[in-house]
Amino acid sequence: MTEPTQVLFENVALFDGEHPTLQQSAHVLVEGNEITRVASHPLDAPCAERIDGSGKTLMPGLIDNHVHVYLESLKLMPPEPPITYRAQYARNYLTEALASGFTTVRDVAGGDHGMAMALNAGFLRGPRFFYGGLCLTQTGGHADLRPTSQPTDYCTCAAERNVLAIHADGVDECIKAVREELRKGASHIKIMGSGGVLSPNDPLERCQYSEAEIRAIVDECERRGAYVCAHCHPTEAIRRCVEFGVRSIEHGTLIDADTAQFVADRGAFVVPTISVIYALVEDGERMGIPEVSRQKLVRVHEHALRGLEIMKRAGINIGFGTDLLGEQNVRRGTEFTLRRQVLAPFDILHSATAVNAEILQMQGRLGVVKPGALADLLLVDGNPLERIELLADGGRHITHIMQDGRLVKRPPSEGVQGDYDKAGG
Repeated sequence: MTEPTQVLFENVALFDGEHPTLQQSAHVLVEGNEITRVASHPLDAPCAERIDGSGKTLMPGLIDNHVHVYLESLKLMPPEPPITYRAQYARNYLTEALASGFTTVRDVAGGDHGMAMALNAGFLRGPRFFYGGLCLTQTGGHADLRPTSQPTDYCTCAAERNVLAIHADGVDECIKAVREELRKGASHIKIMGSGGVLSPNDPLERCQYSEAEIRAIVDECERRGAYVCAHCHPTEAIRRCVEFGVRSIEHGTLIDADTAQFVADRGAFVVPTISVIYALVEDGERMGIPEVSRQKLVRVHEHALRGLEIMKRAGINIGFGTDLLGEQNVRRGTEFTLRRQVLAPFDILHSATAVNAEILQMQGRLGVVKPGALADLLLVDGNPLERIELLADGGRHITHIMQDGRLVKRPPSEGVQGDYDKAGG
């Protein structure tokens, strides 16, 4: 029987994903794809490859719980480019995300079984990939990308769909759509619970989907062990979605204190996406977003950081997501620095590790450094609990990236290339 591959990280300052202080002079043993021992004293592992982490921080791999790997542009209206073109964008997106320290991502609209297959087969090296397939939107909802002038074919036998969403109206259509996406391997189902910024035809403050539709979607997911997340900006949409059983609110930008307390009391999660708002403010006009979207953007931009502060005061379980589209994905590091204006570094790192793992239903397996967890690890040159910007620079301060027990990045001085380096990342 072949002995399992062992890697021993020695003399590291350890951020375990759960506690706000570093454990000094820690030693962490990886066997195969799992962490097996964490100790404050040297470990006896004669067969292990040893990595000296003196002066560095070992921490869980980062998790981005709000991405769209197929959205190569802000131009969402038809005609759509071929999926083969979008797949090449997705390849670059995922490669760059892993190089930046994100060992796991959750695609909340568009990501599919094909990309999961490609990652599992090793056709590209990228993060762990949790996908929801097509999200559900009502006719005229946030992900209904048809121009206003396009007539509806009421005689069609097939539901309208695009790269992001399937149109589902009424309880029966919603149930069938949910079952289809779960059949195709979705770990969760996303619904559009309110209007959005980039969709010109739906008012930002209006709620979408009826109570009966939302409850039916939630029921279908719960019986399959999955969960529902909902795109929501206004406070009314947030409250009603959580009341009807939605587990994770995406964005939550316009939340108020009463609603935040309601969400916290229900134990629901919110995944704010601050970086995309600021990126759109800076780049949106140049990238051609319409005037009606820019007007809606002003509202969410004014409240984004204040909303984050309200969530923190209420004690909401805050996740971490970026939602960056097209060429803006290189800004993923700004999610750390923008949040730093209202949150402590620990709160940000906790969101991007242990909290996000819990949203993924992977608590204890991802987002933590403890025995039994999967070996997704970063070795950072410095202390990100003091300098969160160490994680905001495209991976330049991350000397080692381990995913599923394999070193995909390591310094050239060690004389061995990581898998990521071999792939030309």
